[in-house]
Amino acid sequence: QVQLVESGGGSVQAGGSLRLSCAASGLTIRHYTMGWFRRAPGKGRDKIAAITWSGDTTYYADSVKGRFTISRDNAKKTVYLQMNSLKPEDTAVYYCAAGLTVHTAAPHSDYWGQGTQVTVSS
Repeated sequence: QVQLVESGGGSVQAGGSLRLSCAASGLTIRHYTMGWFRRAPGKGRDKIAAITWSGDTTYYADSVKGRFTISRDNAKKTVYLQMNSLKPEDTAVYYCAAGLTVHTAAPHSDYWGQGTQVTVSS
């Protein structure tokens, strides 16, 4: 009964910020690399960020590097995505994921959340 539940999505103007949270249950979070994907309207699912269990290694897509920061709190079984300097092209459904890799943009993940909508307006 692994569950990944995202929260923190919403609407924001370009240049604004949001912080997404993902609460994990049913798994030992320290055993998993955690991360985020997103799917824009009419487009595929893209890997955005990932972080190893210890936080020692991270992955960021070029499209978000320098603007987004992934972090995790294993004691709280939660992973975060701080999104700054948001752009309209960041509009998408954002999905939490567990069991992915920090080394490539490979789309695989063992577990997925249901997603949270982020809308960035001009």
